[in-house]
Amino acid sequence: MNKFCNSESLRKIRRELHQNPEIGFEENFTANRVRTFLEDNNIRYVSGLGKTGIVAWVTGQKNDSGNSVALRADMDALPIEEKSGVTYSSVNKGKMHACGHDGHVTMLLGAALFLIKNNNFSGTVYFIFQPAEEGLGGSKAMIKDGLFEKFSINEIYSIHNWPDLPVGKFGLMDGPIMASGDRIDIVIHGKGGHGGLSPHNCIDPIRIASELINKAHTIVGREINPLSPAVISICSINGGDINGFSVIPNTVKMSGTTRALDKVTQASIHCALRNLCESIEKYYGTSIELKIENKFSITFNEKSATKKALKVICENFGSESIQENHHPSMAGEDFSFMLDEVPGAYIHVGSGDDNHKHGLHSPYYDFNDEIIPTGVTLLSQLAIKSLETQV
Repeated sequence: MNKFCNSESLRKIRRELHQNPEIGFEENFTANRVRTFLEDNNIRYVSGLGKTGIVAWVTGQKNDSGNSVALRADMDALPIEEKSGVTYSSVNKGKMHACGHDGHVTMLLGAALFLIKNNNFSGTVYFIFQPAEEGLGGSKAMIKDGLFEKFSINEIYSIHNWPDLPVGKFGLMDGPIMASGDRIDIVIHGKGGHGGLSPHNCIDPIRIASELINKAHTIVGREINPLSPAVISICSINGGDINGFSVIPNTVKMSGTTRALDKVTQASIHCALRNLCESIEKYYGTSIELKIENKFSITFNEKSATKKALKVICENFGSESIQENHHPSMAGEDFSFMLDEVPGAYIHVGSGDDNHKHGLHSPYYDFNDEIIPTGVTLLSQLAIKSLETQV
């Protein structure tokens, strides 16, 4: 048993959550399990922020310094059919904890338990159990419901298991650690007709889509600073009927994503996509709808918070546990919106080993229970260090 948690009891909770996954804003079982745990351990909380979100808190027994810190975990699962083969596989068809949020919730519960039992500190620690991280805006929903108005939070931290890092390693840096994530939706309005008899009388949206895709994928290579990481990917296309082999459709719909690590690059991508659609419209005499929706802001680690996190990691796990040359990820994370409001840091916690080689969002993925004590230690000690060092 780790000095910061009862690993076996937390493992049971994690596997219970894994077996009962729920997608964004539907985390009722998960929220009930969190509330039960908090009540059983006399930890105060409020629920209903962002629909299913929960905020709990522990106040230290020393004279109140007025300092405060928040620790956040995401609760939602993904719409994936599980193929991991574990004995505690999902009982909810088509839903799966394929990103380890079941583990994140468990580690945050463990940190709350440790801090309520070891409350020889000054200040307040908040525990944020957030719904709908996977692109549905759970962070924004909690903020809209008054997260930072109802609770005075000076700093905020979150962790994410990272299968690309081996167990025992931690990845973080100040500045951007996760990319912005934008969804792009494109509708090409053409003029359908007979693909064999009269294609010359049509405005073929299939042809237009192919050109648009090819040119969109050259934007990063030719219109974006090569020193600024960026991604444009068209990931789906829908037009016509597979059995209508001679029918040119009226419309084609596409969707995709853009990613960037700075706001200038993000804006440049948006501008280039708009210019591309407008130029193709004029050339073909068609109409193109382009919608860009910001799903994730840039996850930006504040310098002093990152320094504190590095110190906590070195003190508890050794300086050799810091992954050298750890790079930002082009994946998105909606904890970014909380970091836009309050300074803090986001940390990748190594979870890869011989038994856990599948990546995040894989139907074969399973959270590595061996890192539960690591997460509990890191979160609880981050909170204490933050409260001790706030000015």
